[in-house]
Amino acid sequence: MKKSLTILLTLCLAFFGAKAQQQSQLPLSPTAWAGLLTCEPSNELYTSFSHSALHICDTASGIDVVYNYGTFDFSTPHFVWKFATRTLDYCISRESYRSFIYDYTCQRRAVWEQRLRLTPQEVCNLFLMLEFNYQPEYRWYRYDFFRDNCATRIRDIVCKSLDHREIAYPTTDCTGKSYRNIVYTTNEKTKLWWRFAIDLALGARCDRDRSTWERAFLPLEMMRQFDTLTFSGSGERIADHPVLLLQDRREPLKMSVSPTITFWLLFFAVAVLTILGRRKGWSLAWLDIPIFLLPALLSLLALFLWFCSAHWCAKWNLNLLWVSPLFFYLAGARTRWSKVCTGKRQSTAFRLVAFIQIALLLAVIGMMATGWPQQFNRAVLPIALILFTRIMADLASLSRSRQLGSN
Repeated sequence: MKKSLTILLTLCLAFFGAKAQQQSQLPLSPTAWAGLLTCEPSNELYTSFSHSALHICDTASGIDVVYNYGTFDFSTPHFVWKFATRTLDYCISRESYRSFIYDYTCQRRAVWEQRLRLTPQEVCNLFLMLEFNYQPEYRWYRYDFFRDNCATRIRDIVCKSLDHREIAYPTTDCTGKSYRNIVYTTNEKTKLWWRFAIDLALGARCDRDRSTWERAFLPLEMMRQFDTLTFSGSGERIADHPVLLLQDRREPLKMSVSPTITFWLLFFAVAVLTILGRRKGWSLAWLDIPIFLLPALLSLLALFLWFCSAHWCAKWNLNLLWVSPLFFYLAGARTRWSKVCTGKRQSTAFRLVAFIQIALLLAVIGMMATGWPQQFNRAVLPIALILFTRIMADLASLSRSRQLGSN
């Protein structure tokens, strides 16, 4: 019996001794903690989607730093081209917490913090992983707005730092939660033209329903998730409720007329001009040429993003049905309208292209009614009606000219 107790005592001492030695080798003290920092947008467009960072604090060791995965270098050669083609690399940066707070105070942006409910070992794991990523050879990564950005990197590294625990991500509640709809939540009513531009660039792939895990690409969405998610099994929260560190002190932006209202007003103006032009015999080529050239030029941008860039979210962009390269031909035809009206081949070609484009515009209107397979901006409807009205008016004008010529 004595011998058994001696062996048991020896094993206990060995276990607790090893545990104590392991804790003594940790780079942080047991009181160290980690926090998720979420920064709201400012009035600058490049901040429209908010920002995330990680805060590591260990007062016993004098460590109080912030890690930021959203850093890029404006001096990078061919910066604009690399940004447009998604070949621009971002990196992780490190700065003191005081410097971080000062920077966002100057920007007048609201900042929230959530303390992560990690064990001392998990905080150390997180700290070591961040320091490893901060090494020059591992610092840079290829940025992807939806799949690999300042928020998803934090989500991933927090999950990797967990010691035999997992976060319970729900597998349901995905209906109506597409990438596009999540992006909409960050665009205020003062940035509706910015939203219109984003809708023009994004393709049909952004309209598929996304899981809770995938939706964490947006910092504000990830903050909301961390406020409700729990650990598997225990049901314990993964983070405390957000605490407001800095108030939003932005200057209020002036409300601008939305794209939808703007283009509806233009539609009514074009409709009135079309009716008057038919009654008075006006050519209205001066109206058609810019109306057709604008979507034609935008089609070059959409085609570039689809075929010449690595932006997967810009592929299969059905906006090309209304920002169509066919409008180059229609605009060109209006500059030589007399030849189109008198030449049989030219008039036949114009009718063919016009009817194809009308069919494409009707397809867009139909997809807007169903919301499938791509979601269009509301302003597209009056734009499509403007284009439809002018093409139909030109076809009617061509028919009248041909009839007069045959007589």
